Amino acid sequence: MKDKIKLHNMVFYAFHGVSSEEKSSGQRFMVDLEMSLDLRQAGISDNLSKTVHYGHVYRMVKTIVEDQNFDLIEALAEKIADRVLKSYGLVETVLVCVKKPQVPIQGMLDYAAVEIVRNRSDG
Repeated sequence: MKDKIKLHNMVFYAFHGVSSEEKSSGQRFMVDLEMSLDLRQAGISDNLSKTVHYGHVYRMVKTIVEDQNFDLIEALAEKIADRVLKSYGLVETVLVCVKKPQVPIQGMLDYAAVEIVRNRSDG
């Protein structure tokens, strides 16, 4: 499937991490989300019910990132992917990338990230 809806560089402030400092001080997290689905009928009909309302998806991701706490960004990414697939039946595949720019690592790097891909057919 080649049709996609993409939400890139959504930025949230949250409290995910293993260390007590990360849990108490928080930091920025950036999330990229790509949803693969057939957009042909939406394009032909110009009808919102034939696609996924990306404003609603943004708010859902924001709620997950800001209102829940995870030790691992892997768990955060998994939760987002699971919720998208359960909430939007038109979505066949979801790619989630969670970036953590202020990792507690000595050295120079822009961010640490995890990227996962989940398919509806995987169950």
